[in-house]
Amino acid sequence: MSDAVQIVCPSCSAVNRVKADKPAEKAKCGVCHAPLFTGHPVEAKGGMFDKQIARSSIPVVVDVWAPWCGPCRMMAPAFEQAARDLEPRVRFLKLNSDEEQAVAGRLGIRGIPTLLLYRGGREIARQSGAMTAGQITGWINQKLR
Repeated sequence: MSDAVQIVCPSCSAVNRVKADKPAEKAKCGVCHAPLFTGHPVEAKGGMFDKQIARSSIPVVVDVWAPWCGPCRMMAPAFEQAARDLEPRVRFLKLNSDEEQAVAGRLGIRGIPTLLLYRGGREIARQSGAMTAGQITGWINQKLR
């Protein structure tokens, strides 16, 4: 089934194969039957974060943030808009650096908000500082060329 992409379910973390010729935005998880895409970023917790990065065929963009961070809260609606604009071509994750300190430390996060872009399980780009929705989508599109 080489004409399929692997999509990790945001609800149960099951890896799903979605045929490339089928509309991914309508796909549901084969295990829990939840939608694979909702047009909203997914809150990433520990092992789910690692599975999304390692097993997804599509690029994954991660917003590392914290609830007390003013610029993070200001950028949240822009990140939501970028998810609506680019899903299902790109998976959007939010990683709370306060709740997931071990993951943030492993990623070498020095300031927030920080966006990380992954493709094929590897980090391909990183950007710190708040951005607008247009800047986020432009940054992602430029790095994925």
